[in-house]
Amino acid sequence: MLRLRIHHWASPGVLFRTLPPLLLACLLPLLLLAGCDAREPKVATLDFWAMGSEGERVQALLPEFERRHPGIRVRVQQIPWSAAHEKLLTAHVGGALPDVFQLGNTWLPEFVALKALAPLDAVLPAADQADIFPGVLAANRLQGHLYGLPWYVDTRLLFYRADLLQQAGIESAPRSWDDWLAALRAVKRQSGRAPLLLPFAEWQTLIALALQRDAGLLKEDDRYGDFRAPAFREALAFFLQLFGEGLAEVAGEGQTGNIYQAFARGRIAFLVSGPWNLGEFERRMPTGLQGAWATAPLPAPDGSPWPGVSIAGGASLAVRADSRHAEAARALVAFLSAPDRQLAFYRETGDLPVRMSAWTLGGLHEAPRVAAFWQQLQQVRGVPAIPEWERIATLVMRHAERAARGLSSADEALAAIDRETDAMLEKRRWLMDRKQP
Repeated sequence: MLRLRIHHWASPGVLFRTLPPLLLACLLPLLLLAGCDAREPKVATLDFWAMGSEGERVQALLPEFERRHPGIRVRVQQIPWSAAHEKLLTAHVGGALPDVFQLGNTWLPEFVALKALAPLDAVLPAADQADIFPGVLAANRLQGHLYGLPWYVDTRLLFYRADLLQQAGIESAPRSWDDWLAALRAVKRQSGRAPLLLPFAEWQTLIALALQRDAGLLKEDDRYGDFRAPAFREALAFFLQLFGEGLAEVAGEGQTGNIYQAFARGRIAFLVSGPWNLGEFERRMPTGLQGAWATAPLPAPDGSPWPGVSIAGGASLAVRADSRHAEAARALVAFLSAPDRQLAFYRETGDLPVRMSAWTLGGLHEAPRVAAFWQQLQQVRGVPAIPEWERIATLVMRHAERAARGLSSADEALAAIDRETDAMLEKRRWLMDRKQP
């Protein structure tokens, strides 16, 4: 056995010169490895689930984040929107939620109720929060805390064929409900067809009309439906009038077919839609019609200020309540919310920034067609922040469709909506009553 005796006075140079070559060759890799281990910082790996194309496009922004945070690596999983809600719920039940994940902001109340989310109030200073469209920020604040950090915004407004309106004698987009009716009637006289596409599968337009009348939708701390109240009744009456006068097609998309072809052919002249269709219409409209279509904020009820209120939609970033890498997760959502990254993400995806300074930085507030979203986003409101909302919205549209088809009266539809909503909220009332002192 080889015994190595090292004197306390031996310098490193002397030590290595006295070692046998074979032993030196064996020890040197181990010494180097030990030195590397001592210098290498520990790396935290964040799991980040993002939905749809955002899961692919966000990866272009992450190298800069990792450069700024050398101790953090981000592992992205792309989740289809169609499977996202169920996959997130399953992951929560199994204790397998990622550190950071994307949520549609109407899902936030459900995940807050499950205690799945960490509050994010401290992630952005108050000045930065004031840079987010107020209605969008409010939709992410529940129980006094910010549980989602808005990532991009979505709202609904008018897409219309400006050339067809001009041919019908209408010089500008409608600003009031009466103006809208007049424009629809004029285009219908010109074409002989219903000019508005208003699918029953989409609840946002009817709910936006109700919010324009200051409808509460629910009452008594969201315990009961409030759809028979005058505000919602007026909104439903206007909605049904559009079908009753033949200004909107009861058959909806089934009768219209491909909406882009129908829009290009003048089969429809108006639809209410969101920012994803900016890119779709630019790609799909024939070259000769690229200057023929436009966007405008929603009309307002007569006597109310324009623009009319629309829905505060979009997606938010959330952090798992018990993430082992909470500090790194907060750093990631703060990074993605910065104005320059918001603008870069818009250029990657077409998703509209939540930070108003990102709009002015990129000149989006003055860009053709995009500027209408800037105007609309000044007047948006969130829907009731309860987990049951999406199911309630679905039943609202089911009864609205029956009334539009003449299968029930408006009063019968409103009574049915309230009755079914109250039944749906029975468990909510029971839980809330149990919390009372």
